[in-house]
Amino acid sequence: MFVSFEGLDGSGKTTQAELLVEWLQGEGRDVVATREPGGTPFGERVRDLLLDGEPMGPWAEAALFVAARAELVERVIGPALAKGSVVVCDRFLDSSLVYQGVARGLGIERVLALNLEAIREILPDLTFFLIVDADEARKRSAGARDRIEREGDTFLSLVDNGYRQLAGLFPQRIVAIDATAGVHAIAEEVQEHVRQRSGAD
Repeated sequence: MFVSFEGLDGSGKTTQAELLVEWLQGEGRDVVATREPGGTPFGERVRDLLLDGEPMGPWAEAALFVAARAELVERVIGPALAKGSVVVCDRFLDSSLVYQGVARGLGIERVLALNLEAIREILPDLTFFLIVDADEARKRSAGARDRIEREGDTFLSLVDNGYRQLAGLFPQRIVAIDATAGVHAIAEEVQEHVRQRSGAD
């Protein structure tokens, strides 16, 4: 099973990904936890370019995300799924569809097409989108910001709207969760969805 977490920076997705990994391990499941961009030596170097590097054009940005993602699927996600592990990923394809497809204006369909062959059409079985108001997300993530987080309010609103759009486009895969609920309440909701989808008790 392949599970991903998405949302604005400050939505709590990283915390929920970590809590799900802990719960699955407690249930006796073999779990591989990873993140995007990153997760491999190559991917971590690309992460530095994307988040701390110089300004770049939208397609260059999209292509770098695809390169890191392709390597992550090749080296980590694909092999883990092949041996029957559960993969939990902090961000995956949907981030590109939203950040580059919607917020950068490249188009969801074009960014999806760019990605699918590179990742061998390996998509999450279940994606949790943690919904939080853009203003609240900004307050939660105040402090050190990377290149993308430093984009203005208009960009952040486009990202927020993009995620909500995706939840409507892929309702069979994306589960939207109110990120203003308590951490443990959210974790329990996530666990219930994973139980239903995987048959894990």
